[in-house]
Amino acid sequence: MVTKVKEKIKLSQMHKGESGIIDSFTNDEMKLKLMEMGCLPGEKISISSHAPFGCPVAIKLSGYTLSLRMEEAENVIVTRTK
Repeated sequence: MVTKVKEKIKLSQMHKGESGIIDSFTNDEMKLKLMEMGCLPGEKISISSHAPFGCPVAIKLSGYTLSLRMEEAENVIVTRTK
């Protein structure tokens, strides 16, 4: 039996159509800001789109769309699911 290893990457490295689960944060100051916006560990997310030149990135979570700057997305560690 083959077990699939779940890959942890930064949210900023994900592409349109990919999804994952928020795992952790790399910066404590940014963590508070992101959690206030609904980016909570264990939350399922998917990438809706990237603006031209890559910034901002639009993610779907908890029934709404949230736009994040790449500097913010760099601080979110995600377990990729698709």
